Amino acid sequence: MPTHEQRMQKKQAVVQERIAAAQEQRGILLINTGNGKGKSSAAFGVLARALGHGLRAAVVQFVKVRSDTGEEAFFRSQPGVHWHVGGEGFTWETRDRERDARAAAAAWQIACDHLANPDIDLVILDELTYAFKYDWLSLTAVLATLQARPAMQHVLITGRGAPPALREIADTVTDMVMEKHAFKAGVKAMPGVEY
Repeated sequence: MPTHEQRMQKKQAVVQERIAAAQEQRGILLINTGNGKGKSSAAFGVLARALGHGLRAAVVQFVKVRSDTGEEAFFRSQPGVHWHVGGEGFTWETRDRERDARAAAAAWQIACDHLANPDIDLVILDELTYAFKYDWLSLTAVLATLQARPAMQHVLITGRGAPPALREIADTVTDMVMEKHAFKAGVKAMPGVEY
């Protein structure tokens, strides 16, 4: 039976081989989807990492309407970040499909400007997936724009129910699963954790 040291040497060799084989450098498309909490929070963690490396970024939020979130308060004050809250709120709050569609189209136009700008290294499209669920935007047009972006630009899309065609063109898809949520136990959304 191999020793722990021998198993770790073998594992290290496999990892080093994979690292050596991964030589392509290009912008990647990431999706955080699923019913679990943390899709946007994880995206903002990537934003912090990108800023730490001196990258320039843009965030376009497609559903959120509030502008008192901790992430917005923090990231708006950082150099190199463009932040746009483009939503009208959750659909059960607005109950106005046409207004929601107009807001999504306006937010998408801002996103398109960032997606065409090679000076923007990371674009976060927060809760974009809802624009497909409610037919606010054309999935075909969005896919074409994503595929035509600058070669080194990274894009991170969040939201439940990412459609199969979007998942297909993505490089990395993370499906967040909810096991338990404090809200279901009657705990109010808390600043610093939920917003």
